[in-house]
Amino acid sequence: MTQTTHLFSPFTVGALSLPNRLVMAPMTRSRADNPEHKPTDMHVEYYVQRASAGLIITEGSQVSEQGVGYINTPGIYSEEQVAGWKKVTDAVHEAGGRIYIQLWHVGRVSHPFFHNGELPVGPSAIKPEGAKAFTGKGMEEVPTPRALELSEIPGVVDQFRQAARNAKAAGFDGAEIHGANGYLLDQFLQDGSNQRTDEYGGSVENRSRFVLEVVQAVVDELGADRVGIRFSPQGSASIQDSDPVATFSYVTEQLNQFNLAYLHVIEALPGHPMAQPSRPAVAAKLHEIFNGTFILNGGYTQETAEAALANNEADLIAFGVPFIANPDLVERFEQGAALNTPDPTTFYVAGEKGYTDYPSLQETKEAAQDIEQK
Repeated sequence: MTQTTHLFSPFTVGALSLPNRLVMAPMTRSRADNPEHKPTDMHVEYYVQRASAGLIITEGSQVSEQGVGYINTPGIYSEEQVAGWKKVTDAVHEAGGRIYIQLWHVGRVSHPFFHNGELPVGPSAIKPEGAKAFTGKGMEEVPTPRALELSEIPGVVDQFRQAARNAKAAGFDGAEIHGANGYLLDQFLQDGSNQRTDEYGGSVENRSRFVLEVVQAVVDELGADRVGIRFSPQGSASIQDSDPVATFSYVTEQLNQFNLAYLHVIEALPGHPMAQPSRPAVAAKLHEIFNGTFILNGGYTQETAEAALANNEADLIAFGVPFIANPDLVERFEQGAALNTPDPTTFYVAGEKGYTDYPSLQETKEAAQDIEQK
């Protein structure tokens, strides 16, 4: 197989120099199975195994207890969590890698199970249709949330500010703000979930206000060249906007004032299970508007990623499931080697199985040699 020329070329993103253009996408793995919701030695091993990625973006990490929506997800709001993440970042850096944390608040996509019986919060008291929360009792229907009071919103912005401060203390190279997938920032942005009548609702300028305040808070702590943000403008089953092209074009234009490290957009390729063919494509427009590094995510293979880079559709490509099953995805792509088959039944369960036990290419070769010698 002829080696491609774009995926393996170096690239500078904000304050970081990347050795290649493969980004490990943020993926919830539900392995923080402890009362403190802190990363463990298993997280250290998992991320170190994948340190050859141009950039690792961690699983979403809640910025506060209020931001929790799934069991066994790590946070970045306590001293124990910061200490746990510091072990991860130290080990990844020792292995030569680069790592951002994804800052996460699920907003209305949660359940009273996580909040001492209280309702989760959102911009408006609108139930996310079809959404379910993964609780200690399994998948449970998400209730209608409580709308955040106007006076509460600055406090939520401060949750992101403190989380960014904690991320710096934990040794991260930067942070990605989770503005996608129907979570809190996305809920404020899209008019299907935001029906407020104050300065955070109504016009696109008002609906973008919370997002931009969070960005400013995180930038204040980390510096713009160490901050990225993720959007999913085509929406999802539980969220959508009446004019996503206009909404996301406006907020992207506003992001240019910050000179962020990158904009990360999820837009599944045609034919992918997550594709939204009935909703307008937005990514190309946002790439045109955004002045900085542009990351695309959405079911890319080595071939489609190479084509996207060659056609200047993006600067970097984020891979999700391929990185779950292939800790050495970069090396496999470089050598044209076969990929491991992912096991979806282990994506969100406790333990090492399906987390740190996928074999590397070297381990696969050694196992084959052992069989030949027997």
